[in-house]
Amino acid sequence: TVAEILRARGFGGSKLIIFEHMGGGKERQVEGIAQDWCTGDIADFNTIAVECVAGVNADIQPKTPGLLDEAFVHDGQLTKREVRAVTLSKLGPSPGALLWDVGAGCGSVSIEWMRAAKNAQAVAFERNEKRLQMIADNALALGTPFLKIIPGLAPVSMENLSSPDAIFIGGGIIAENLFEVCWKALPVHGRLVANAVTLEAEEKLSNLSRNYGGDLVQIGISRAQPVGSFRGWQPFRTVTQWSVRKT
Repeated sequence: TVAEILRARGFGGSKLIIFEHMGGGKERQVEGIAQDWCTGDIADFNTIAVECVAGVNADIQPKTPGLLDEAFVHDGQLTKREVRAVTLSKLGPSPGALLWDVGAGCGSVSIEWMRAAKNAQAVAFERNEKRLQMIADNALALGTPFLKIIPGLAPVSMENLSSPDAIFIGGGIIAENLFEVCWKALPVHGRLVANAVTLEAEEKLSNLSRNYGGDLVQIGISRAQPVGSFRGWQPFRTVTQWSVRKT
């Protein structure tokens, strides 16, 4: 199975070393290359070491924010690539820092946060059951299996958690007491970023910016799409973004 995954992702030249019955009388070491792997008589209990070798067409995802939207399994509730890159730049991932991703959707922001800095941690809050599984699948596929996923309705699900260094509110900013709970949990110098696409949420961010300061910006993204035999600009929903540092 490991060899098949490596071949499918363009790492067929990788070396596999299988250790069986370590410390026992039947201890054995089996080596091979993923592309040519055909050994089937491996003990059920084993340890596999992989020396990754990337081929020309290897599926290598960069750690810089802004992965392709297609890198994630999602149902449309996804912070688009360009907006995600801007959002991560405002959140400022740093080694060992903790992010709360509120209304995580498919988990794209929290996953990219963890990929961007060594030992960065994240908690993804999501109440939709199907999206919870998407978050787990995306985290595993994109190298952040230790992303903590908390089901349930925020802010109730936020009780008794470690204080975050940054908070992203991608959905639900108008929920009762959500901002207040997040702001209270955020330490001094902590960063909060909230995105909105509805008028009601935009109004909420406008009021918050007046009361707490920070930067309020609008992000408009258009991508070239086919229009008959030609191409034209296809705009996405304008995103209103509020970012603030607690003082």
